[in-house]
Amino acid sequence: MKTRTLGFIGGGRVTKILLQGFKNKNVLCSKIVVADTNTGVLNNLKKSYPEIELGEAGDSAEQDIVFIALHPPVVMGTIEVISSRIKNNVVIVSLAPKINIVKLASKLAQVKNIARLIPNATSLINEGYNPVTFAPDFDPARKQDVLELLKTLGTTFEVAEEKLESYAVISAMLPTYFWFQWKELADIGAKIGLTDTESKESINQTTIASLNLMYKSGLTAQEVIDLIPVKPIGEHEPQIAEIYRTKLIGLFEKIRP
Repeated sequence: MKTRTLGFIGGGRVTKILLQGFKNKNVLCSKIVVADTNTGVLNNLKKSYPEIELGEAGDSAEQDIVFIALHPPVVMGTIEVISSRIKNNVVIVSLAPKINIVKLASKLAQVKNIARLIPNATSLINEGYNPVTFAPDFDPARKQDVLELLKTLGTTFEVAEEKLESYAVISAMLPTYFWFQWKELADIGAKIGLTDTESKESINQTTIASLNLMYKSGLTAQEVIDLIPVKPIGEHEPQIAEIYRTKLIGLFEKIRP
């Protein structure tokens, strides 16, 4: 369906990420309609993506593929408000954790093509790692169209619905656990004699290689860790590990259905 139309209910960060990813790959759409209650958000989005149309949530809901890009607390109420505008053959793709397909379907009795996607910020540069799940009776032809669209964003793969929130913690939010650290390291590099470019390139190259060493070398995690005897922040590792366990498992319990 190369002439598909897209609707976004919610115009925040995740919508910008998807729009940019689609734009990078020249995804062909005859219309893209974005709705948001914040006119400032919409106007800023329009400046970056003049090809989109701005409308009400009901206008977005009338498109071929509708992305629900809202925070979980407002998803069900919004769907209830716009349900009369939703066509039977629409594809609904929810980007929110916590609210499963059964709950979505309870407000969308006429819709069988319901999917859930956990998007990744790296989709902005078409290097996303995006798990998706589809309702059991999702139309196979429409499913292929959705997968074709989503795969332009990077790696897109089907998973059991009960794993989506796990991927939200371990993949979708993973960059936030490290971005501030990489920034701090680049700042330190500048203070100890490297140029900004040298610091950033060093961190980029070494981080990628370190991940490959950890997961592709065939060594155990402990064998990899033991390769460098000097650990400047080693004394703080137990506290850091405890922060990860406490915060991330707690987050998972909060967002799981």
